[in-house]
Amino acid sequence: MARKRRINAAFEIGIQSMSENAPGAVIAISSHVVRGAVGNRAAVFALETLGHPVWALPTIVLPWHPGHGRSTRLTFPEADFDHAIDDLIRAPWLGEVKAVLSGYFGNAAQARSVARLVSALRERNPDFLYVCDPVMGDLGGLYVPEATAEAIRDHLIPLASLATPNRYELAWMAGAPLESNTAIMEAALALGPARMLVTSAVPMMAGGTGNLYLTGRHALLAEHRVIENPPNGLGDLLSAVFLSRLLSGMEEERALQLATASVYEILARTAKRGGDELTLASDASSLSTPMAMVQMRRLVHPAQKLKR
Repeated sequence: MARKRRINAAFEIGIQSMSENAPGAVIAISSHVVRGAVGNRAAVFALETLGHPVWALPTIVLPWHPGHGRSTRLTFPEADFDHAIDDLIRAPWLGEVKAVLSGYFGNAAQARSVARLVSALRERNPDFLYVCDPVMGDLGGLYVPEATAEAIRDHLIPLASLATPNRYELAWMAGAPLESNTAIMEAALALGPARMLVTSAVPMMAGGTGNLYLTGRHALLAEHRVIENPPNGLGDLLSAVFLSRLLSGMEEERALQLATASVYEILARTAKRGGDELTLASDASSLSTPMAMVQMRRLVHPAQKLKR
């Protein structure tokens, strides 16, 4: 009997340890496509591959990315989406959630609803992470209604632990063109989130592109070579992988390097195959153990300039 009790006690300790070390659940809120690897299709795959339970909430449903041609857009009434957010706030399992990742919104009301969810989660857990990927536009300008972009800027960006805009989205929110990394950093500081990861930053190496990460302590640029005509979904993927690395407790510079390497490696392999969508299923190992080379640079943080 004593031996049996020892075995049971060891089993219970093991289960408790596994529970304490288990990755936190992530609520992923973005678009869903039937075919492809954009929006939540990219984010959920990456997070689950890296070991996170995911609660996936679609904002719209599309047969495929609009870049492939017109298709039917399935939407939700604003009140129904808001009620679903109420359900999540009341969910008995809400304590499992360690982070929220938001991306594309179908309308402005959805962004305001998600702001309520984020506020409720932060009230329960001050260490909760909210990653806001403000999916609203690119070099060609906004591709969501201005009211939706304004709702993201005004209601979600102020709540974000980390924002992950591309340079053109940040420029729209800042109201100024961002032609240098210094301008990007100053706009990021003015906008307010404690951490910001800006994609499509100004490269410092010929034929390159970069992700610029700015915190109160660091200004880091992760660069790799440009691959022309990339498929969609790179920003969705990067936000999810970087979030996973941060949730694991990884040091920020290493997290940036590995997340950038994962996305670049999957992009390069997709391009080699001639794919029109990211080949996530074929390249899942690149999420956990990327081997692509990424050039890391430390830039002069604007706060450091003020001290001189």
